[in-house]
Amino acid sequence: MLNKKYQKLVSILQDMDSVVVAFSGGVDSTFLLKVAVETLGKDRVLAVTADSETYPSSELLEAKELAGKIGVRHQVIETSELAIPGYTENDKNRCYFCKNSLFELLIPVMEEKGFKNVIYGVIADDMNEHRPGMRAAKEKGVRGPLQEANLFKQEIRDLSKRFDLPTWNKPSFACLSSRIAYGEKITKEKLTKVEKAEAYLKALNIRQVRVRTHQKMARIEVEPNDMGIVLENHELISKELQAYGFQYVTLDLIGYQSGSMNKVLHKRA
Repeated sequence: MLNKKYQKLVSILQDMDSVVVAFSGGVDSTFLLKVAVETLGKDRVLAVTADSETYPSSELLEAKELAGKIGVRHQVIETSELAIPGYTENDKNRCYFCKNSLFELLIPVMEEKGFKNVIYGVIADDMNEHRPGMRAAKEKGVRGPLQEANLFKQEIRDLSKRFDLPTWNKPSFACLSSRIAYGEKITKEKLTKVEKAEAYLKALNIRQVRVRTHQKMARIEVEPNDMGIVLENHELISKELQAYGFQYVTLDLIGYQSGSMNKVLHKRA
């Protein structure tokens, strides 16, 4: 079954002829980029990474290294989500504004460089999640080959391992804005606090972490196996995060959950 899905992905990419890949350096976009290069050749693929306030500098560095490892042309464009009308208000359509702006930047790159398609790393799992960015993709004619091939996250990890991609077991990542509670205004200061707090926790050898913000409170999400690290270092962690500007520091006992901020949207519905 997995081989059939992979062959379908290859067929989809072959039909596209040439592609600009929205490349974040995460599990999904890295695998998509690798398969695009293997299928179309490096001259028919361009990786483009958007560097902005919501994208940690460590992720940008890793994206550059990955593009070099894959052997593909890589272009970094400067963007600012905070300047997008409607974005900082942080309502349920935040991701629509972000993706719409991103695709508006990538399409001219595609046209200028002579490529035929813009693609991004939406996957089958996302079809059951709150993903307003998919609406922006549909409106702009941007395609998601991984989703079209019905590939799920674990399958992408398994295939990535076959390709010897270092991202096969990389923790899932989402933009820093996803850490801020809906309805709470997004600012550069808050994004910086979250980035510093998560970097500090990762330095304690915690694999998967989210620092969700609710006004002055930091709600730490880690996998259950790593809760002991947080508890053992609770005094140091509290002191450090308070130095970043958080007044309260808490540990979520449910543990890490992708898209946990979206729960409030389901309750409102």
